[in-house]
Amino acid sequence: MRAFRNCFSLKKPKPGFEEPSILAAETHFTVNKVEALHDLFKKLSSSVIDDGLIHKEEFQLAFFNNSNKQNFFLDRLFDLFDIKRNGAIVFGEFVLSLSVFHPRAPEADKISYLFRLYDIKQTRFIERDELKEMVSALLSESDLSLSIDAVESIVDKTVMEANLKCDGKIDEEEWKEFVTNNPYILKNMTLPYLKELTFAFRSFILNTDVTDLE
Repeated sequence: MRAFRNCFSLKKPKPGFEEPSILAAETHFTVNKVEALHDLFKKLSSSVIDDGLIHKEEFQLAFFNNSNKQNFFLDRLFDLFDIKRNGAIVFGEFVLSLSVFHPRAPEADKISYLFRLYDIKQTRFIERDELKEMVSALLSESDLSLSIDAVESIVDKTVMEANLKCDGKIDEEEWKEFVTNNPYILKNMTLPYLKELTFAFRSFILNTDVTDLE
């Protein structure tokens, strides 16, 4: 198994972190695919500030064509891409983060990634209020309008099914079992050829062969 799991566990980038050959060895991409991703990264990182970094405004611009639009789900995604927690995404972080969406990425990595996405307070538990906030953000992102009661019902049902220890919070083992029993949750974590995710960067990939990123 590749060293991706360790890299994605937020270990500090090491010398050569940006090198395509090293990134290819630590992810599910070939060197050629890493170089293709670099073309995409350059377009994203120069869309607002041309400094070789992807800032949150550029992340938002890529998804919404609007650098000022606020979205909690996107904020959480940016936080996970920003492995060094310094407010900007370097190329190595970009590739490591995209690798979890690769069709060949282990299911365990995808489940763990989702857990960290929902673990807003970083307590190693998903609490009810965190689940509700993420569900609401995802519904908003999908342009789905549900009543407050409907959202509460979704959250209650999820907690009831996932929280086997009945302590009001979902730990990582409970989450793993819950997602395994409900595989549809991982649907958006396996993006064939990364088309769906890179399509979100639609304004910046006009000259990038998206189908060549697998």
